[in-house]
Amino acid sequence: MSDSQIPYHHQLKNRFRGYFPVIIDVETAGFEAKKDALLELAAITLKMDENGYLQPDQKCHFHIEPFEGANINPESLKFNGIDIHNPLRGAVSELEAITALFQMVRRGQKEADCQRSIIVAHNAAFDQSFVMAAAERTGVKRNPFHPFGMFDTASLAGLMFGQTVLVKACQAANIPFDGKQAHSALYDTERTAELFCYMVNHLKDLGGFPHLNRAENEKTKEKSTAL
Repeated sequence: MSDSQIPYHHQLKNRFRGYFPVIIDVETAGFEAKKDALLELAAITLKMDENGYLQPDQKCHFHIEPFEGANINPESLKFNGIDIHNPLRGAVSELEAITALFQMVRRGQKEADCQRSIIVAHNAAFDQSFVMAAAERTGVKRNPFHPFGMFDTASLAGLMFGQTVLVKACQAANIPFDGKQAHSALYDTERTAELFCYMVNHLKDLGGFPHLNRAENEKTKEKSTAL
């Protein structure tokens, strides 16, 4: 089915003003993006089905070697449980991880005919700062992400459910959450993707996009008048 046959609001490119949403989660060795090591990164792209419902699509996940001279905060490692010396981590360089991430995102963005990608994350400013800092350190070109725009699921969940903690927000949305797997970048990204899709889709079911609904109503009126 061509874009011309798909309803306007069933096309991802029209849902977020031309932005291609990408769910991101990082695990780090501290809170300062330019100084502390990025240790794990996961990302999930999104797509729309034929009925205009948002759903997860492609994913990537990397354990990452600390960059040269990176600060390692022991308290952060205790919190996320990462053993940076464990050879079974299969860690790759920041350059490899960021290159693969950007390639996946650019492919999805092109397929969706979106103009630019935007990071979606829980407390998004944190995750975005580490992705951008790693991109700057590695010198990877053609960064697909908006330099400062982002969608924060903590804020959105606070609006929707009155909950800002990821596990609490998932519980409010009836999304299963295993606390033992929390602070794994991939697991948290998967749950955040489910949460974001649920909120967007639930808003649709409640009659979101009033401007689009008005446009549809006008078209319906025009058809009725013509008949």
